[in-house]
Amino acid sequence: MANTFLFFLLLIFSSNIIFENIYACNQSERSSLLSFTLTLSSPLLNWTSADCCNWEGITCNQGGRITHLQLPSKGLKLKEGIFLSSSLGNLTHLTHLNLSHNSLYGSLDQTELFLSLNDLEILDLSYNLLSGVLPSSLPSSHIRMVDLSSNRLHGAVPSSSFQQAWNLTSFNVSNNTFSGPIPSSICRPSSSSLRHLDFSFNNFKGSISSGLGKCSKLQVFRAGHNYLSGSLPKDMFNSTTLEEISLPLNSLNGAISDGITNLTNLTTLDLSYNQLSGVLPLHLGKLSKLKHILLDFNYLQGSLPLSLMNCTNLVELRMGTNNLGGDISMLNFSKLSQLSKLDLRKNNFFGILPRSIYSCKFLKAIRLNYNYLEVQIHHEILSLKYLSFLSFGWNKRLTNVTGAITILMGCKRLAYLSLSSSFLGDEMPNGVEMADFNGFQNLQCLCLSSCNLSGIIPSWLSKLKKLQVLDLSHNRITGSIPSWLGTLPSLYYLSMRFNQLSGEFPKELCTLPMLVSGQTAAQVGRVYLELPIYYRPSADAAFLQYNYLFFAPYIYLGHNCLSGNIPIEIGQLQLLRLLDLSANNFSGNIPDQISNLKYMETLDLSMNHLSGKIPASFTGLNFLSRFNVSYNNLGGPIPSSTQLQSFNASAFEGNLKLCGAPLPNKCQTTTGADAPNTSTQDVDNKKHQIPWFYISVALGFITGFWGVCGPLVLMRGWRYAYYHFLDNVQDRFHVMIAKCMASMRIKFV
Repeated sequence: MANTFLFFLLLIFSSNIIFENIYACNQSERSSLLSFTLTLSSPLLNWTSADCCNWEGITCNQGGRITHLQLPSKGLKLKEGIFLSSSLGNLTHLTHLNLSHNSLYGSLDQTELFLSLNDLEILDLSYNLLSGVLPSSLPSSHIRMVDLSSNRLHGAVPSSSFQQAWNLTSFNVSNNTFSGPIPSSICRPSSSSLRHLDFSFNNFKGSISSGLGKCSKLQVFRAGHNYLSGSLPKDMFNSTTLEEISLPLNSLNGAISDGITNLTNLTTLDLSYNQLSGVLPLHLGKLSKLKHILLDFNYLQGSLPLSLMNCTNLVELRMGTNNLGGDISMLNFSKLSQLSKLDLRKNNFFGILPRSIYSCKFLKAIRLNYNYLEVQIHHEILSLKYLSFLSFGWNKRLTNVTGAITILMGCKRLAYLSLSSSFLGDEMPNGVEMADFNGFQNLQCLCLSSCNLSGIIPSWLSKLKKLQVLDLSHNRITGSIPSWLGTLPSLYYLSMRFNQLSGEFPKELCTLPMLVSGQTAAQVGRVYLELPIYYRPSADAAFLQYNYLFFAPYIYLGHNCLSGNIPIEIGQLQLLRLLDLSANNFSGNIPDQISNLKYMETLDLSMNHLSGKIPASFTGLNFLSRFNVSYNNLGGPIPSSTQLQSFNASAFEGNLKLCGAPLPNKCQTTTGADAPNTSTQDVDNKKHQIPWFYISVALGFITGFWGVCGPLVLMRGWRYAYYHFLDNVQDRFHVMIAKCMASMRIKFV
């Protein structure tokens, strides 16, 4: 019995030794890992135990060899001047390497990673700071997934990289600076396993070479945000397994071939922001699995094919900014029960918007502006419970703005509403119908510009506590700017230019919480838009795309009848980036407190009655890129600074008393601290003024002299004395006149 017990203990002890020998890590590989940690500026890894197989992110096989090194998002950062350690190349049994989302430097073509990791299957180094070019071949013939996205890699992608990649299924090099053509040999019989290709956000050029059809299992092909040109290769449509084609923001041209209807598994087609032309394939509706069609910003023509309504899985349909047209009433939207976003902006559609669109119960966004549609607001729109984005402006004239607003306030989730250039000539809704107004509680953007609306700013706006953007420009609104606008807690963009507003600039407007406190602005945060919006800050600027409701903090009040002084409290709006008070009747001095607006980029005070000097403190407005104080009554020197002197003279013209660069008339130099500011032009004018005061003094002196001494001239004895006296008097007189002229800086000409 005792022998049996001893045998049992010996067996347990022996098994523990065997177990430890199986899982104890290889000491050479342990040293390689420790060498890697020495390159890190602040090691965050708790690698202290003897057995490295128990370390964080490490997995070993039964022989104690490291197979997995997975340390994503660990904050790993290399010491200055140190690159990705080649010591990792000693982990020759490694199959999975994931160091993504860190701050690792290095050049892949200078490390041994790609030379010695012959068993590697998964390589993920995305979201680092890696540089250099790609090696001529991938690490091993076993490689299945390569993700090098979001680094600083450049150069061409060698075709040889894929020659031995028999098992490659996913290759992602997006968001780098790769150039040259997309490799033509990427699809070959040896790459029959390839399913995912992502070349987007690089500098690839040239046409998309034929050959994609050879990737018989390809599901996703992305190469957007490059410089690709030419037409879509026809053999692309042979890859019947394709589920996503994403090629936005390139220069692709030509028509979309009917062959695209072969891709019956396609769910996403994104060819937006290209130069595609021609008509849409007649049988596009055969692609019944399509969920996302993004063809906006092209040159497509013709009408929408009726078969499109057979794409019953459609979630997003974006065809905006094309040359499409036709009678929209011919389309029956009732089959598109999953439709969430509809964008047909800036086309040539006409007819009455079909009421079948209200059967799309999941609609979140509708944009139909800039067409020739007859769009009336019906009560059926209230059935769209998820509607948050609505833009109907710039179509045929609508009527009854009060009725429309009353209906729309029932859309509880509505966040973005644009009805610009719609209700031409109506009166701003502010009557008895709006007395019990309690809608738009989630509204963040309201645009009723260019409607020629009359009346005053409606008081129901004061209840919109989430309103961030308010645009009532280009109307006929009268009355004063209400002080309660300054109490709206989320408002930071206000445009009321080109109206007939009167009264003063309300001091309460200088207390807008979003423009006063950066902490308040941060709390409001950015609001995601179901459809991107496009905004052009000026006529000569490019359109900007916003995917979030995050306009710059602007106040547009130009071209009204506002008067009085610009309040000094305006200096509280420290986050303001544009202030336009042009073409009003403001008077008084320019407040020095405007210099507190350190983020100001555009300041327009032109065409008013402002006087005094341009504050010298304006030299501290370092972000100022547009500045205009022309046609006021300003005087004195233009403050000397690189910023103000860089503007064109037209920004200061119309102020006759202003002087200094960039104006041609220079300021007079003085030695006294309080010497008057006299421009060169004023001095030149004084040169030609007749000195009547001194002439009258001289004439009085001569008359008095002749009255006393004239009779003595007749006496010969006095004649010599007279001429001698007269010479002395004339000399003294000329000296006196010269001194007077010099004191006034006037010379005879």
